[in-house]
Amino acid sequence: MTKITLLSLLAASVLFTACGEDTKKAATETTAKTIEVAKETTSDLEKAATNAAEATKNAAEELAKAAKETADEAGAAAKKAADELKARAVATTEAAKEKLSKAVVSESEGADGAVVYTKCSGCHGKDGKTKALGKSALIAGQSAGDLAKKLEEYKEGKRNVSGMGTLMKGQVTGLSEGDILSVSEYISGL
Repeated sequence: MTKITLLSLLAASVLFTACGEDTKKAATETTAKTIEVAKETTSDLEKAATNAAEATKNAAEELAKAAKETADEAGAAAKKAADELKARAVATTEAAKEKLSKAVVSESEGADGAVVYTKCSGCHGKDGKTKALGKSALIAGQSAGDLAKKLEEYKEGKRNVSGMGTLMKGQVTGLSEGDILSVSEYISGL
């Protein structure tokens, strides 16, 4: 836009040159004023661009700082949650080991279902109403016969629901037939 204005003024100057000395002087003054205004406008635009760039840089630095603080807070919260979960898992495992070590197990009778279930509660919850690792069906309230059949299938390696076959096989491998019947009966009553 500025170039067009300058060119128009120069063209007018050339036209007025033929019209006399006063016209030539007026054209020269107009051209000088136009150049001065153009320089001021350019200077103002450069200042505005510099200010905008500085403001953008400052805003970006503040956003980066806020994002880092948020990420740090999220990381700290995640670490705290992981530590709490680990502590709970250790406590649950220790409690289960203690209860199981106190139980006197007979192969034919099986251990007390509640004692055997302590090993299961870490994933399925104390009330059997937790989806183990977010994958399994709820086990509370299922019939004792169905539960016993499923546990036997896991023990034999014939069952693998939601990819849990290997994990469950490891959990039930040491259970006797009596243990499986006892824990199945216990779970069905939850």
